[in-house]
Amino acid sequence: MLISAPSRAVAVLCATQVLGWGALFYPPGLTMPLIAAAHGWSLAQALSGFSIALGVSGLTAPFACGLIDRHGGHVVMASGALLGALGLLVLPLAGNYPAYLAGWVLLGLAMACNLYDPAFTALTRIFGTAARRPITLVTFVGGLASTVSWPSAQFLIAHGSWRTVYFVFAAVMAFVVAPLYAFVLPRNAVYVPPPGAVAAAAARPAKIIPAAGLPFILVAAGFAAHSVMQSGALAHLLTILQRGGIDAGTAVAIGALFGPAQVLTRVADFMSGGRLHPLLVARLAMTLMACAFLLLVVLGFSPVVAVTFALMFGAANGVVTIARGALPLTLFGAAGYGRTVGRIARPAQICQALSPFVLAYVIDRWSGRTALELLIVVALFALGCFLAIRRPA
Repeated sequence: MLISAPSRAVAVLCATQVLGWGALFYPPGLTMPLIAAAHGWSLAQALSGFSIALGVSGLTAPFACGLIDRHGGHVVMASGALLGALGLLVLPLAGNYPAYLAGWVLLGLAMACNLYDPAFTALTRIFGTAARRPITLVTFVGGLASTVSWPSAQFLIAHGSWRTVYFVFAAVMAFVVAPLYAFVLPRNAVYVPPPGAVAAAAARPAKIIPAAGLPFILVAAGFAAHSVMQSGALAHLLTILQRGGIDAGTAVAIGALFGPAQVLTRVADFMSGGRLHPLLVARLAMTLMACAFLLLVVLGFSPVVAVTFALMFGAANGVVTIARGALPLTLFGAAGYGRTVGRIARPAQICQALSPFVLAYVIDRWSGRTALELLIVVALFALGCFLAIRRPA
């Protein structure tokens, strides 16, 4: 029995988001101290490569998403996966700092073509305004990336070295992810809703607003603040927990809870049929993130508190990722969606690039507690942005 093109798209993107995030985004959480020690660099020097990758991703995301709008994900995302494989190979083979940074530039281009924003664009190209449920499905499976990546990377380091991690992940991008995009992802599929849905849509036309002006700025600023929290917390979570007195093995186990917590809230959204407006979802998520950081600041770094934090932060991040795909679709419409989410992604990913570096300085200069206090302020700023947006009548 043949699988329909839209269903095949969801299946492919579920698999590739787990593998893509696992290979491109999560390894630095474990490998950066080892890379710095191997080359005699400071941690900030090693981490600057990851920041450059996130910055490149932010700058090129509108272009990549626009290409997917026009040509489809099978071309753009497959090419990005091959660039990612090349970048992952460069890192362990780089003999000097400029070559190392060049590898991260390639990885930044790969992120712009492979992670959530390109996937959301590909789904919207296929499903149109009915894309929220497929987006939710892909994100709740993609939420398992950290649960797969960190234990896998730790196993490869224990039985090889940090270089082994990048060699294996490069092979995954080249021989699994790229072929799935190129040969299995639908090329020109367009979702056609059943006649009843067409009639209902005609009776109740969606209210959309232009992707410009204050509402767009508030959306972009809110998601940029979320990116500061996401990349900063994930890049330093294991370090902060270990500095707080939790041993490395326990810290990795706690960090691995982040993925299942994301998945549980995304499953809840999927099972509810997306009844909550994505603007309300974003507001609830920012409130929960602020409470999660406050919990660590107030109660300290015991394993029980750290587990609670990981579950709260993961749950919040799980649904805000859905909102990042669904809110622009709801507010600004499906026409030109790729360009819209690309424009939203640009400041978000630039902030995502700067956050690990800035928080590394804060942790070294003051403490992990100070970094957490800063993240509380960022969460409250994001909440203020989403509270200031008015839903279309």
